[in-house]
Amino acid sequence: MENTTQQTEELKNEEENQTAENVSPETSVSQSGPEAAGEDPKKEESKTKESEIVKLQAEIAEAKDKYIRLYSEFENFRRRTAKEKIEMIQSANEQLIRAMLPVADDFDRAEKSFRDKNDKDSEGFMLISNKFKKILDQYGVKVMELQPGSDFNADVHEAITQIPSPEERFKGKIVDVVEKGYVLNEKVIRHAKVVIGQ
Repeated sequence: MENTTQQTEELKNEEENQTAENVSPETSVSQSGPEAAGEDPKKEESKTKESEIVKLQAEIAEAKDKYIRLYSEFENFRRRTAKEKIEMIQSANEQLIRAMLPVADDFDRAEKSFRDKNDKDSEGFMLISNKFKKILDQYGVKVMELQPGSDFNADVHEAITQIPSPEERFKGKIVDVVEKGYVLNEKVIRHAKVVIGQ
């Protein structure tokens, strides 16, 4: 029995020696590297690639956000400038038209004095007056149509005085229009001067 135990121990020693001899220095070094620590180089590589992908996706999202913001800012700027341009074109002649409004008032006063006359002078005057009014109308100038008894609106009317109302229905209303008001493209360029009843 001692022989068999001795033989088995000798066999074990021989096998250990053979395995020690078969292991080269390269394999022993590689086992002491990352594999020995339980880390796979492929896993590490995939982790770095994933982190790069996440970083690039964040950069793309940021660039898209900047692009959308710039695009919307440009659209707002374009709309605003187009609107300003239209408004400027519509009111470009506003100062000139304002200067012409007293002439329109003079035409109205002269028209009243020429109504009863039927001579050629009055006919020529009426032609000129109508032409002037058509030109104003062509450029978007409209007269505020006011009648006695209309409601007073401080946004478009200017009260120059108050008088005792001749009738009950004129209290707080327009009794008389002293000077016509004008609107250019729905913008008041001259308030109507009115008398209000008390």
